[in-house]
Amino acid sequence: MTSFTSYLEQVRRLSPATVRAYRSDLADLAAVTGEIDLRDIDLETLREWLWRATQRGDARSTMARRAAAARSFFGWAHESELIAVDPSLRLVTPKRAKTLPVVASRDGMRELLDEQATAAAGGDPIALRDHAILELLYGTGVRVSELCGIDVDDVDLHRRTARVLGKGSRERVVPFGAPAAEAVGAYITRGRPALRTRAERATPALFVGARGARMGPRAVYALVARVLSPIVGAEHIGPHALRHSAATHLLDGGADLRAVQEILGHASLGTTQIYTHVSAERLLDGYRLAHPRA
Repeated sequence: MTSFTSYLEQVRRLSPATVRAYRSDLADLAAVTGEIDLRDIDLETLREWLWRATQRGDARSTMARRAAAARSFFGWAHESELIAVDPSLRLVTPKRAKTLPVVASRDGMRELLDEQATAAAGGDPIALRDHAILELLYGTGVRVSELCGIDVDDVDLHRRTARVLGKGSRERVVPFGAPAAEAVGAYITRGRPALRTRAERATPALFVGARGARMGPRAVYALVARVLSPIVGAEHIGPHALRHSAATHLLDGGADLRAVQEILGHASLGTTQIYTHVSAERLLDGYRLAHPRA
């Protein structure tokens, strides 16, 4: 398993979260197959494994990931000559349920960010930081892991750009607007120095927590859930909702689909196309409300 993990990290360059998920999936497969030799695992064994997961009530997305983990592992094992035949070649991936992402309205985002700006105007370091985080998440559409990985030197306030490290260790430069630049600038000048005085050691991180260390995704999740849930009317909302909102509002405003793909850091244009469906749904809702013959 160590060699396979190294393959995922160094060759496939998958994220740590995906690697952990694949390891968990394969551990579950090992628990089901028991003492069966790796070379004796066939397609029916893998189908039985997925069927058991279905009976447990696992989500379609989980099933799809399990199938992907199995194909990655057995493909690697075949290439490494650990097995003569790859049993996962005909393993069908369960289709994921098609659900549109949760998106905040333009007016809702304007109201939220105006409230955060008012709170930050008092000069409280945490309020300055939270305002900058929300403006940057919405202004760039970056993932929460990318946001937390930004260092101070990665931000160019003059050009209004930030350098981020995305999935597969792919680096890209994302633009942001004047409101985000103003909020980040205020935080760097007045908020971050105050928080850094509480730190035990130096850090290049842009966003730091109450103790001065690099801020983690969990803290950003908590912030977004607290302020965004009332806006969208949904519980368990996270930073990805701001990414969804940014992409949808860009397309609503006439941005080119490929430009949005570059900004979001999607490897495939097909991933970005989900937001065209969101825009179409919003257009249809507006038509139904406004047209007398709808």
